[in-house]
Amino acid sequence: MSKDNASPEVAVLKTSYGEMTIAFWPDVAPKTVENFKRLAHEGFYDGTAFHRIMKGFMIQGGCPNTRAGESGAPGTGGPGYKIKAEFNAKAHVRGVISMARSSHPDSAGSQFFLCHGEARFLDRQYTAFGQLIRGDEVLEQIANVPTKAGGGGEKSTPIGRVELVSVTIVSQAQDGQLPA
Repeated sequence: MSKDNASPEVAVLKTSYGEMTIAFWPDVAPKTVENFKRLAHEGFYDGTAFHRIMKGFMIQGGCPNTRAGESGAPGTGGPGYKIKAEFNAKAHVRGVISMARSSHPDSAGSQFFLCHGEARFLDRQYTAFGQLIRGDEVLEQIANVPTKAGGGGEKSTPIGRVELVSVTIVSQAQDGQLPA
């Protein structure tokens, strides 16, 4: 089978609350999609946690400092490199996955967020690279985890650990079904 006829790949995010499946948008963010898939294949996300939860806005994960035993502050870690932004016209609405970054546009690395609500003010300023296609109820459960104020005073730190057990990249069949 040639690559052109290959089934599209999706990411299955296995969390302590269940699974979420993400379909990628390589047409608008090809380098971001490849970066996410590479990190997933390397196991980079396995054992991390969603460290920032803001109901009605988003849930954020992908920081290696959230692994058990790590000493760095959650939300400050990355893969050791930054990727160039691929801002696009995709809207930041519920279920969209986008790259987290600092104030510099080209500062994303591994951290990402899933929109829980509409966040159109982020459009064309953050790299949206996919959409939740399965597991909206898991997104809802995680978004409703009780939070407390963190180091910066923002009440977005989950009181209990919300683990990202693994991220697996799998081929989606032509009929949209995932392999068993």
